[in-house]
Amino acid sequence: MKMKMFFLSVLFFSILSIQAQEPMELSLDSAVNYAVAHNKTLHNSRYAIDKSNQKIKETISQGLPQVSASLDYTNFLGAEASLQMGPSAPPISIEFNPTSNFKASASQLIFSGNYIVGVQLAKLAKTITEKSYQKSELDVKEQTYQAYYMILSMQRILDKLKENYKNAQTIYENTNNLAKVGMIEQTDAKKLSVMVTSIGNAVKSTERQVELGYNLLRFQLGLESNQSIKLSTTFDDVVNKIQINSIVVDNFNIENNLDYQLVSMQGDIAKKSIDMTKANYLPSLVAFYSYTEKIKKPKFDMSPKHVLGLTLNVPIFAGGLRKSQLSQAKIDFDISENTKDLLTDQLTIQEKQLRYNYKNLLEQYFSQKDNVDISKEVLDRMNLKFQQGTVSSLDLTSSNNDYITAETELTGTILQLLNAELALKKLNNKL
Repeated sequence: MKMKMFFLSVLFFSILSIQAQEPMELSLDSAVNYAVAHNKTLHNSRYAIDKSNQKIKETISQGLPQVSASLDYTNFLGAEASLQMGPSAPPISIEFNPTSNFKASASQLIFSGNYIVGVQLAKLAKTITEKSYQKSELDVKEQTYQAYYMILSMQRILDKLKENYKNAQTIYENTNNLAKVGMIEQTDAKKLSVMVTSIGNAVKSTERQVELGYNLLRFQLGLESNQSIKLSTTFDDVVNKIQINSIVVDNFNIENNLDYQLVSMQGDIAKKSIDMTKANYLPSLVAFYSYTEKIKKPKFDMSPKHVLGLTLNVPIFAGGLRKSQLSQAKIDFDISENTKDLLTDQLTIQEKQLRYNYKNLLEQYFSQKDNVDISKEVLDRMNLKFQQGTVSSLDLTSSNNDYITAETELTGTILQLLNAELALKKLNNKL
């Protein structure tokens, strides 16, 4: 019976292990959505939003009733005081008895300019935190897209290299057999051997690039390093999207840019800081009430149980301190406005450059597609002619290198084009 339970346990954990090792299948869109939900950087950004909510509550609570209670006990250790009512009157000895009091007090802020502006600043800070989260989310989306595109691109190059490597090995083996029987020179076989080795090295290097892409994607998705991933969106799916979206139709609206929105909000904070500094000139009014219950009374006690009052604090003169603070706040506002204008110019130039890069890469993409077709056709003809003995191994190697270069350049251009499209969409907050 124990052996049976043991084998069942082993089988159970084996099944769990197999399930844990199953690859996670992700399309491009599902990968981005998963990253938004599980990226660790975005987790911290969400915590920051929660913290800003608590900060607003903290600020508001300062204007709500403040209630406190205290209990004290005092022992004067037998101390006495002597009191003489007149020159001829005998002195009266007063003993300080132990005392104990329970005191409850409450206060309510009636008016404070700093409090009003402080609440507004706390709410504005929360809005900035939420906007910062949107910016972080946009960054994560872009980096997830880039990692996904990188894997697809490197995998395409890897597939082409493996196909080319297989064909090169076949040609080399046939050539080497002919060289062994003396039908062709051994030099031709050695030249093809160098080509096969070079392609094999390129395959290994590209495999490492593919694994690097997967590691970057795992990082963005918040996955463990040993979690396998299967991409369901193909390279052709992405390329077809490029052909459909060959013209970027979105016009740049700087109001949509998150950096611009954040800088604008910083200007709002600078403006509120001016109001906060002006509020330092205003008086503040606080109402208070206290109740004291004498648990252990002294022999002589005239203090009342109930006390109600108001405290008015009026700032009169501070040696020019408040004026200097106000001047600094106004300067900070001017700096924020100038920063906003500077960012506007930078974003406008950046958008034009990105659009230029996109169009340039799009033209390269269509021209390099033709180059790949031509180089492939030339390579196929060279393979046939080499088998017929009409061209040398050097000609075949050159054609093969041209084809690999054309495929690599096309894939690299597609990757740059995809990233350029991402940059334009990110600038417009359209990811």
